Amino acid sequence: MRITQGTFSYLPELTDEEIALQVAYVLDQGWPCSIEFTDDPHPRNSYWEMWGLPMFDLKDPAGVLLEVNECRKAYPGHYIRLNAYDARYGRQTTALSFIVQRPAEEPGFRLERTEASDRRVQYTTHPYALDRPQGDRYAR
Repeated sequence: MRITQGTFSYLPELTDEEIALQVAYVLDQGWPCSIEFTDDPHPRNSYWEMWGLPMFDLKDPAGVLLEVNECRKAYPGHYIRLNAYDARYGRQTTALSFIVQRPAEEPGFRLERTEASDRRVQYTTHPYALDRPQGDRYAR
């Protein structure tokens, strides 16, 4: 199963050259970038770990790619995404977000059904990765 979160999720993996082109577009718009990583990509997990601080001062895509590659080295079995923020609204607004790395194996989710009162049925999603301890959820 392939996790589909953010822009470009339904496309094949972006190459570093394609990522650099997207970063160039982001920087041309004046949007700062940040890099985040996680081993729990559940759709409701919107708080991924941040790699360093947002890159407000970078104007060259090579600097952003350098940070992406450093994060890849430190977390080779994690999901890594790049975010771009648009500050025109006076608050943190994500203008663009896309995954730049995935683990080699994505175990997916199962749908859990629970019978509730008054014939109601409740559903939750459970990621198979959570069956392993944090930090060891994906093969390295």
